[in-house]
Amino acid sequence: MLKILSPYIKLYSHYFAMIILGMVLVLVALAASIFLLSLSGWFLSATAFVGVAGLYTFNYMLPAAGVRGAAILRTVSRYFERLVNHDTTFKILAYLRTNAFKKILPLSAMQIAQYQKADLLNRFIADIDHLDHLYLRLFVPIVSGLLTTLFIYLAIGYFDQTIALVITVILLMAILVIPVIFYQAGKQIGAQIAAQQSEYRQNLVSYLQGQAELTLFNAKPRYRAQLDTVEQRWLDNQKKQATLLSLATALILLIIGLMTLLIIYLAADGISQYDSPIIALFIFVGLACTEILAPIPAAFLFLGQVLTSAQRMNELMKQQPDILFPQHGAKTEPNVCSIEFNNIAFAYPNQPITVFEAISFNIKHGEHVALVGKTGCGKSTLLNLITRTWQPTTGKIYLNKVEISQFDEPTLRNMMAVIPQVITIFSDTLRNNLLIGHPQATDQQLIDVLKSVELEKLLTSDNGLELWLGEGGRTLSGGEKRRIGIARALLHNAPLTLMDEPTESLDNQTEQQILAIIKKCYQGKTVLMVTHRLTDHEMFDHTFVLDNKHVSIR
Repeated sequence: MLKILSPYIKLYSHYFAMIILGMVLVLVALAASIFLLSLSGWFLSATAFVGVAGLYTFNYMLPAAGVRGAAILRTVSRYFERLVNHDTTFKILAYLRTNAFKKILPLSAMQIAQYQKADLLNRFIADIDHLDHLYLRLFVPIVSGLLTTLFIYLAIGYFDQTIALVITVILLMAILVIPVIFYQAGKQIGAQIAAQQSEYRQNLVSYLQGQAELTLFNAKPRYRAQLDTVEQRWLDNQKKQATLLSLATALILLIIGLMTLLIIYLAADGISQYDSPIIALFIFVGLACTEILAPIPAAFLFLGQVLTSAQRMNELMKQQPDILFPQHGAKTEPNVCSIEFNNIAFAYPNQPITVFEAISFNIKHGEHVALVGKTGCGKSTLLNLITRTWQPTTGKIYLNKVEISQFDEPTLRNMMAVIPQVITIFSDTLRNNLLIGHPQATDQQLIDVLKSVELEKLLTSDNGLELWLGEGGRTLSGGEKRRIGIARALLHNAPLTLMDEPTESLDNQTEQQILAIIKKCYQGKTVLMVTHRLTDHEMFDHTFVLDNKHVSIR
């Protein structure tokens, strides 16, 4: 267990001061609650005991002030305890998500392909969320419970060592034994809930994304039935977990009730030694112990779920990228880029069929080359080899006569710009969508590049560069999205530009406009464009045909 949780327990060292502050506030809140209930019990009993006769001799003011002070202290400390502990938890979870993203970002396409998108999303959201139980529901209740038990022993021991020992022993047994019982009872259920939550999310995403195909092939009822089955199993386990939680609450109330009866018996047995109000104080201290024990069974009931989530995150975090970049790579001419493929062969992992076999070709700096071929022949894969998204099985790729693996990642990324087949437009302003290509670009540079790709009409609105593009660029046409992709590449100002079907799904007029923009804006730069057509367009110096796992020059 500790081995699985140790990476997350170590995180606490980064937030040690906040954790100590949160723990102090928890202890103050618990102490104030116990003091408030016990003092109230004593005060009521003492008031009843003195009766009317003691109306003028009994000191009402001091206990009343103590009750009010304890109530205020309890409220304030509980508020700030929640504020500090939840803030600490959110910071830990934010650190975990950031760290997980940093770990997954360098992974190759082959490693990412092991996970479905819905599974990755579930790990980033649900699994990391489950880890907040580790601090809020496990660490805090156990530590605060033990320390508060010590406080009760010292306080009650001042009056009676026997009663103090009874309360302490019962509380310690409950704190140490009950968690083990409910951890064993809920371990399997928690693991199943974590797995079923992940499975449900994956099935749900697949079901929603495949609505068109499922409708066309009349498969919606069958897939919906599978989704309902997973959901029902998930709900059944949640009901079992809720039942165990109710049982835990009942057990805590039974323990507190029996302990209170035992306190009454012990106090009554030695009644001549105490005033009646002191006996009430002992009883109400026992009743107040409910607040100490109540959170503990739930913490360990959910521990199986936490362990499963931690295990799933560990699998992700322990992966090392299989495509490595040198820390200090080779240097080359920044404004020039030639490409050489030398006997490149490639096959996807665990696939017996090769995509390429002994491909060799050269592209000189400044040449514009079209890469054509049948659908599925590997044109996009060839571009991915240049960006090092995939690694060649055999052979080498050279940029400016330097083997591509010798460049560090920033140098390699600065040498090339990529215009993908699908242009991603973020739900943000026009300015921020353009700054992806060059984060330090000035507003004038952004305006100039918009004019160069004939998108100056977007600046005619009152918002200008602050124009909100919406999710996926819903306010833009297909041609406008392509031009924003070209604008980003132009802002990046790399000597090599890789284009993957930049005119796909566009009408002929828009297609010609896009090609005219590319021809005008990319003079003097090396361009390799994947396309199904336009191989005889005047902008291309050469056409490479990818067929039967080899490249020929037309």
